[in-house]
Amino acid sequence: MGRFKVGVQIHPQRASIDELRAAWKEAEAVGVDSLWTWDHFFPLRGGSEGAHFEGWSLLAAMACDTERALFGMLVTCNSYRNPELLADMARTIDHLSGGRMILGIGAGWFERDYDEYGYEFGTARTRLQGLEESLPRIKERLAKLDPPPLGDMPILIGGGGEKVTLRLVAEHADMWNGGGSAEVIAHKNEVLDRWCSKVGRDPNDIERSVIVNDVAGFDLDAMLRAGAQHIILGRGSPFDFSPVKELVAAARS
Repeated sequence: MGRFKVGVQIHPQRASIDELRAAWKEAEAVGVDSLWTWDHFFPLRGGSEGAHFEGWSLLAAMACDTERALFGMLVTCNSYRNPELLADMARTIDHLSGGRMILGIGAGWFERDYDEYGYEFGTARTRLQGLEESLPRIKERLAKLDPPPLGDMPILIGGGGEKVTLRLVAEHADMWNGGGSAEVIAHKNEVLDRWCSKVGRDPNDIERSVIVNDVAGFDLDAMLRAGAQHIILGRGSPFDFSPVKELVAAARS
């Protein structure tokens, strides 16, 4: 089996801070290549109520608690923060980690977050327009910051929209994250490759990652054939990393 990367998204819901910190430390000890959390204000899985923590604050703790794995947000909602501020936050956390930060971002979608925290939800079109406007500003601010990021600070864009999102990936991103079946991922990779051709980008420059929340029935071989290079497993409390260990073992075989 060809080499691939393994990541874990730690769901920041229905767990204490101590449990979350223990979870990402354990995941790194298992041998994952990347660690992630999500950028929401309320639980997403298993019901809409319960304990929940803000993601970017958790990333700062993750930066200090870990030593080797790359890490980031899967993914930041562009609507929630000024793009210059977001660039500065990412740069600062990158320094806390010694240069391991990935800046993951997307257009946003969870209406409850917007409504309860006072952001304008708008439409899918306006949220994508906002993302398109923010990406150059983020890059410009990263180039101006003193000191600059310690690491390469790759930009990951999440989402599968074929007309706008995947074009933005081709134009701006170092990594793409999608979800769905192997057939869906194969199709999205083909669309992304076409966008790369249109904008003059080498498709091999963009790492293809996939988020998998339900491991039952997950077909690793099919996903790798579909073009996935980085498999990210979602894990919630109580944290069971047995599937992660199996995936790490497969990646190293």
